[in-house]
Amino acid sequence: MKKFILPIITIILVSCNEDSVKSTIDTAVALEALNEYATVNKVFQDVGNNSGDAILASEKSIAISSKSLQASVEEVLITVTPLDLTTFPKTITIDYQDGVLCKDGVTRKGVVTVISTNWYGIPESEHTATFNNYYHNDYKVEGTHYVKNLGENNEGHLEYSVLVENGMITTPSGGTINYSEESTRTWVVGSDTPFNIWDDQYVLDGMQSGTSSKGIDYTLTTEVPLHFVLLPRNIESGIIDVDVADIQDIKLNYTNGTVTILGKTFPMQN
Repeated sequence: MKKFILPIITIILVSCNEDSVKSTIDTAVALEALNEYATVNKVFQDVGNNSGDAILASEKSIAISSKSLQASVEEVLITVTPLDLTTFPKTITIDYQDGVLCKDGVTRKGVVTVISTNWYGIPESEHTATFNNYYHNDYKVEGTHYVKNLGENNEGHLEYSVLVENGMITTPSGGTINYSEESTRTWVVGSDTPFNIWDDQYVLDGMQSGTSSKGIDYTLTTEVPLHFVLLPRNIESGIIDVDVADIQDIKLNYTNGTVTILGKTFPMQN
C-alpha cells in the first residue's frame, strides 16, 4: 500500500535542497504541517464514510421494522427522528458512547448528529453532520461536514459534493489543526451494496486547505482525482499538488508511486 508519510519527505528535504528550504521555512515545522494534514484529512474522510453508513443502516432498519434502532452499526447506538421512511428532514444521532472499537481498527467515541433532507442515495438529498465531544482515536473533532447528492454522472456513478467548514482537530497534546475542504466525491464501486461500506471505492476531486498547530498554512489540489479503496484502506491512483507555506513544488503521484519536490522525483515508500 502506498503511503504519504513523514520519513519520505524528511529524507527528500534534507538530502536534496536543505539550504533553500531552510531559507524560507523551518524544515521540521513544514514536515509537521504535512504530517498533521495527513491525520486531519483521514479523520474528515472517515466522518463522511461513517455518517453515510449510519444513514444507510437507518434506512435499512426502518424498512424492516419501525422499532427503535439500537446496535445498528458495530454496537453504535443510532436514533432516528421521525422514525419512518418518508418524513424529512430527519435527525440521525450516531452515539459511540464511551468508545467503540470499529472494524477498521479506529476507536470512536462521542456523538455525531446528521440532519438529512432525504435518504443518502436520493439525488438532491443533503446531509449535514456536526459533533458533540466526538473523538477519532484520541483526536477531538469539531466543525461542520456537509454532503449533497448530485445524482449520477455520465458513467452512471453517484456524485456527492463535500464541504467541510470550520473543521478543527484537537490533538492529544492539546494542539489545534484547522481544516477546510471543497470537493466532489464519486461513488465508483459498492453502490449496489449500499448497506456495506467496506466494499466501497470512490474518486475524490477538489481542494483541501488548513493551518497546522504551528500556524503553517497548507493547500492541496487534486491534479488527477484520487481513487480511494476503503478496505484495506489505500489510494490506488491520482496526483496531488501540495503547497506548504513557501514550499510550492511538492507533487504526490499515487499512480506511479513517486514524490516530486523542488524539481526532483523519488519513489514513495511502500
